[in-house]
Amino acid sequence: MTMNPGERIRVLLIEDSAAFAKLVQLYLDKYEEAQVDVIWKDNGSDGIREAEQNKELDLILMDYFLPGINGFEVTKLLKEKNIDLPVIFLTVNKDMNLAVEVMKLGVEDYLVKEEISTPVLPKTIMSVVEKRKFQREVAELEIRKKRLEAMQELVVGISSEITAPLSEMKQIVQDLMAKENSEKGIKYLGIIKDNIERIEAKMEKLNNLREDKTVRYIKDIRMIDLS
Repeated sequence: MTMNPGERIRVLLIEDSAAFAKLVQLYLDKYEEAQVDVIWKDNGSDGIREAEQNKELDLILMDYFLPGINGFEVTKLLKEKNIDLPVIFLTVNKDMNLAVEVMKLGVEDYLVKEEISTPVLPKTIMSVVEKRKFQREVAELEIRKKRLEAMQELVVGISSEITAPLSEMKQIVQDLMAKENSEKGIKYLGIIKDNIERIEAKMEKLNNLREDKTVRYIKDIRMIDLS
């Protein structure tokens, strides 16, 4: 999996063995295609708290057989809390029944612990991270498409309501300018005419909108960039 130069991946490792956690970090440190930072928690409860608080995490790597609440229960609790992080389970052996169960829960993959010393571990992590990035990009494209469709529908509705009055106002202003003798009056009428034409130009851009050009304005307020 090709990553961007200097790519940084933040992995939450939930594993009760300190020695095994050190091995995971050791082998991931050797991976040259990306920098993998490991945040280690030795139980499910602390892991859930970290996932709630740390918004920079990319993935959770978790031992299935944890003391207290196991990996399956941790994953269910994360979903209940709407924490949408991809999960990879670590197990001591291949178990088809377990594989079916975890895939039903939406876990991305599961690895045998013996595989941590092989390229399988970093490649699986990178593959899952890339897959999640792709899913986010597709979702964002779909949102932008729907937003554009909504804007186009709105523009069609208001365009017919605005175009005729603007044309009438423009004609009235032109008639007044033809009759106005004072320099001050002509100046003010010119300002009105310029503003009408500016509105017409913006309406023309709205009518020809072919892509979502909404941008963040203030906090959660968005506006359409017609510059």
